[in-house]
Amino acid sequence: MPTVKTDRLYPLDRIRNIGIIAHIDAGKTTTTERILFYTGKSYKLGNIDEGTTVTDWMAQEKERGITIVSAAVTTFWTPKSGPLKDIETRINIIDTPGHVDFTAEVERSLRVLDGGVTVLDAEEGVQSQSETVWRQADKYKVPRVCFINKMDKLGADYFATLKSIREKLGAPAVPYNLPIGKENDFVGVVDLISRKAFVWEANVEGLGKEFKEEEVPTEMADEVEKYRSQLVEKISETDDHLTEKFLQGEKISEDELKKALRAAVIKYKIVPVLAGSSLRNKGVQPLLDAVCEYLPSPQDIESIEGTNPKTGEKETRKMVTEESFSALAFKVQIDPHVGKLTYVRIYSGTLKSGSSILNSTKHDRERIGRILLMHANTREEISEAYAGEIVAVVGLKSSVTGDTMCDESKPIVLESISFPDPVISLAIEPATKADQEKLGYALGRLSEEDPTFKIKGDPETGQTIISGMGELHLEILVDRMKREFSVAANVGSPQVAYRETIKQTATGEGKYIRQSGGRGQYGHCFLRVEPLGRGEGYQFKSEIKGGAIPQEFIPSIEKGVREKMESGVLAGFPLVDMKVALYDGTYHDVDSSDIAFKIAGSMALETAAKNADLALLEPVMKVEVTAPEEFMGDVIGDLSSKRAQILSSEHHGTSVIINALVPLAEMSGYVTTLRSMTQGRGSAYMEPSHYEEVPANIAEKIIAKTKGEAKEN
Repeated sequence: MPTVKTDRLYPLDRIRNIGIIAHIDAGKTTTTERILFYTGKSYKLGNIDEGTTVTDWMAQEKERGITIVSAAVTTFWTPKSGPLKDIETRINIIDTPGHVDFTAEVERSLRVLDGGVTVLDAEEGVQSQSETVWRQADKYKVPRVCFINKMDKLGADYFATLKSIREKLGAPAVPYNLPIGKENDFVGVVDLISRKAFVWEANVEGLGKEFKEEEVPTEMADEVEKYRSQLVEKISETDDHLTEKFLQGEKISEDELKKALRAAVIKYKIVPVLAGSSLRNKGVQPLLDAVCEYLPSPQDIESIEGTNPKTGEKETRKMVTEESFSALAFKVQIDPHVGKLTYVRIYSGTLKSGSSILNSTKHDRERIGRILLMHANTREEISEAYAGEIVAVVGLKSSVTGDTMCDESKPIVLESISFPDPVISLAIEPATKADQEKLGYALGRLSEEDPTFKIKGDPETGQTIISGMGELHLEILVDRMKREFSVAANVGSPQVAYRETIKQTATGEGKYIRQSGGRGQYGHCFLRVEPLGRGEGYQFKSEIKGGAIPQEFIPSIEKGVREKMESGVLAGFPLVDMKVALYDGTYHDVDSSDIAFKIAGSMALETAAKNADLALLEPVMKVEVTAPEEFMGDVIGDLSSKRAQILSSEHHGTSVIINALVPLAEMSGYVTTLRSMTQGRGSAYMEPSHYEEVPANIAEKIIAKTKGEAKEN
């Protein structure tokens, strides 16, 4: 698509940066498609099953009917009510994946968004991934509205879903509109503030067209009054002036209610809940109005905090164009047409194409080539971008996800983005010698795009090991290598990402002496290791006093410690959750060197770890199985045979939902097993939970296997 040069400065109060977040199959992409249709961004309704959606543009997404990468789309909507009534508002939307293997896409999107739309299935209610993305949104304090989708689905229940939002998510959820009818009889919604009914007349295919404004159906009048009074009471509780009016029985105007509700949503005191059916084109326009009316603009966030890299002091930047420039890179994408695209959220100031900026995370100067407004995989070129906007930049060389960009004269480092560690690995090798170089290039580019995709070489076997968040994640990446980079590769079977840790405090000595004529090598140190809590990572502390080891050699010792922790001691898996203290050592005036102390540090850590009761850790997954009730016994029995800890089971219509914690090592091929056990009617959802110690008898087999000592049964 040809690029179009445009310059548009939207006032900050007319910009919304929102994300569509939800569990798999709740209807995120369909909801985004309907938003694009009603805002005039697309003129044909996209369909996931037909592979015609705008935001699912990758070949793999079209084939599998799932979202893999978050897609950014800029569109415009003119609300019919509220403070922005009849004024065009710019909405930057990010449609995020629902599958846990692509959790990095959700994490990085939420970091830069001002508001979120959580989509829920009216029949399923709050599901596992709904809880995960809700917690991710909590972490970044993102205000939300909820959209209960699929109200036309068999078994749809608005109030049961509302109850699960309150109970499972602990959210201050309040109905904002009520559905008129449900399942096949779902025709529209009633707006509780205005007491107006919006009804969509269906065409021959059952799809809604433009809606009509009507009076509230007589049979719903009492219910509408009941929930309206609850909504008014909740809104009044968040505003002192309205509390007074409410207690004195005075009438509160619609404008007052909307203004107070907006403030309450931004402060996360209220989460408005709306109903609809995106697939049937019903309820999308009121959702768009609610996004404009209640979700924050960049102006509502006011300022962002960061650290001055020179002084280490905290600093703030006001989210206005008059401030000095600051932005966060939240996504890197390799585009076949323009090369490397870096998506940035601009927090303050102005970004101009052709200008130079500072990457304050890496202390590198970068030059801005072109600035693009993205519409999924099509683009529109602009010459300037302003505070509050989300754009893609061409020309950045060293910047990656989580890096801060800023004005060289006023440097600042903003809070970065944290990503979970991979839980599964596999070996990969080029199919031919000609593919060797291409494989390295392709892996490098893909790891640049995806922070949860890790690559390392195995020095013993010479193999390349790739690690990711799940089997699907790695499968997609290998497929992308083949399609996008024309690399033929052979892959091994997936391997669980085990870890090693220590269970008690111990000490170790490392002494490296080498004399080979001329200057020798001398390094000598003593280390103490202590276990940390699960998930606490690694700490290094120097307790050297009186110059037993010169200060300049201490970083070398730590480097040796880190390298040994990476390669492991017990079975070649990384060592985690431990504190390492350097407390003594000796040096030689002439022979001591960085390399000698690095080797000594590595030797000391190995000795200390062996004395500290080493243990093997394995990733444990949170598993949610949905199956027909008659197969409940078989499913639980099968899970128990996989060392599962059954947490709960709850009935949902004719289905049962079983929640369990299961070691990842036991879950290979589980979906296939489950389908055959339940006549193809069961489904499973899995996400990483935590690491736990492997039982001794299983640990012995794993250690023997990794050391090549496995005996035939």
